[in-house]
Amino acid sequence: MLPLNYQSGSAIVKQSRIDAVDIVRGVAICGVVIFHMVWDLEFTGIISGVAFHPIWLGFGRILAGTFMFLVGYSLVLAHPNGVVKKGPFLRRLSIISAAALAITLITFFAFPTSFIFFGILHSIAIASLLGIVFLKTPAIVPLVMGILVLAFPQYLQIDAFNSRWLAWIGLYSSPPISNDFVPVLPWFGLTLLGIFFAKTVKHLDIKTHSRRFTSLGNLRNSLIWAGRRTLPIYLLHQPVLLLIIVPVSWILQTI
Repeated sequence: MLPLNYQSGSAIVKQSRIDAVDIVRGVAICGVVIFHMVWDLEFTGIISGVAFHPIWLGFGRILAGTFMFLVGYSLVLAHPNGVVKKGPFLRRLSIISAAALAITLITFFAFPTSFIFFGILHSIAIASLLGIVFLKTPAIVPLVMGILVLAFPQYLQIDAFNSRWLAWIGLYSSPPISNDFVPVLPWFGLTLLGIFFAKTVKHLDIKTHSRRFTSLGNLRNSLIWAGRRTLPIYLLHQPVLLLIIVPVSWILQTI
């Protein structure tokens, strides 16, 4: 669950990094690692009754929502005047799309009945494309549209959208089983709210406020480091966790 960091890619953009944003992103990706670690522990039978508890599932939704919000916020930071230079944007979009496709293929073979056909990376790719439409609009436009997108699926549910070919839109009445499902509706609404927020606070000195985190010391630096590497952490953390947790589960079963 995470967006590729849109705040990197050129010398100009690198100079505009905001530590507070990286820290929030770093906290979120650490939360993702913890969330999946609990899921792996329950999947292997080491623990039970936690991974599918409503509170824990709600925690996962908060993490996904944070990343979808940051997609919109980061789009405005990286492209305040619209996508003037298409190269960096398309390159990052291609990386996210390729990673999303890889996740689909891997999970299809690992979990054929619940593979990830439209997870957080898929949703981020679509949200990034749709989000650029709102980069030059007044802030009120993404605010209103964001609220409507969040509310719309609650009032329109169509049985014909229950298949994997259409469920990704978000108008299903009963979604297909998937280990990670983040449909465009309503999640794109959070991206729109992120765009609204970035447009609204753009005149505030966020860099100055970021200095308030200096008291965190090494923790601050670690979170910034993680926040600038969310995509590789996301792609690699599950294989690493499973390499550790699966052998442990085998050992516990033999005791």
